[in-house]
Amino acid sequence: MPAPTFHVLDLFAVPGPAVPMPGGDGTSHRAGDLVLSPGRSAQVQAWLSPVLAHVAVRFDEAPGRHPRDLRVAMPVPARDGAWVVEGWSACRYEPGTEVCRDPDVTLAAGRVLHAQLAASIRRRPPGLAGRGGAMLRAERLAFGPANAMLKEAVGTPAAAVVRRAERHLVETDLGPSQLVHGDLAGNVLLDLRGAPVVVDVVPFWRPIVWAEALAVLDLVVRYGAPLASLAGWTSGERHQAILRALLFRAFADEPLRPELYRRSLDVIAPE
Repeated sequence: MPAPTFHVLDLFAVPGPAVPMPGGDGTSHRAGDLVLSPGRSAQVQAWLSPVLAHVAVRFDEAPGRHPRDLRVAMPVPARDGAWVVEGWSACRYEPGTEVCRDPDVTLAAGRVLHAQLAASIRRRPPGLAGRGGAMLRAERLAFGPANAMLKEAVGTPAAAVVRRAERHLVETDLGPSQLVHGDLAGNVLLDLRGAPVVVDVVPFWRPIVWAEALAVLDLVVRYGAPLASLAGWTSGERHQAILRALLFRAFADEPLRPELYRRSLDVIAPE
């Protein structure tokens, strides 16, 4: 992923050069006191960034706030008021943070965030259905009919993963959809005091249990959380949610490396 251009840095009023950030998908860059993230939709950020800014202030100004309570990285607009410049959005850099690899802490942070998002956004926002790209396609397939999944996976690295997961699918109500962070794993950070900080909200309009299942799966596969973290996701609603999460990853990962999912498959989609 190329670095942000001089025009992007100028409009966000930060000095260059921009330095790639470690962790995540490796595409975000730090410049001055901002983190710049690419591939953002201007239509989505036009409503999402103000909501996140409001939530961030609400957390910061909560009565009786403890230093280890949840924070949200503050979105920052460009000098012209735009939330996106050439596909880049910005938020405040959180110094001294590291990725939280603990599923319990990550899910607890997500629940607090999701409660605030539910209170702030009560109807499906515009723009989500119109997003392009691999994530939208993967979401559509993961929640669609099995025959569409299988057809799409034929001849691809996803085929074996999809076949295994599909055999365990049962029509199950996963609860009401709401605005959720669809990429919690790796985007819940811990500061030097151990306080969680949520960054880089990737919005989906799906049940909370699916966002949580995706976080647990990603923490196991990508961030070294123990395989035992999946033990509570092998039956009922949670099992169906993590199967949909697995299917989402099968279609969203580019390129997909099925071997990374082998141990998780043995727990949640045994042959």
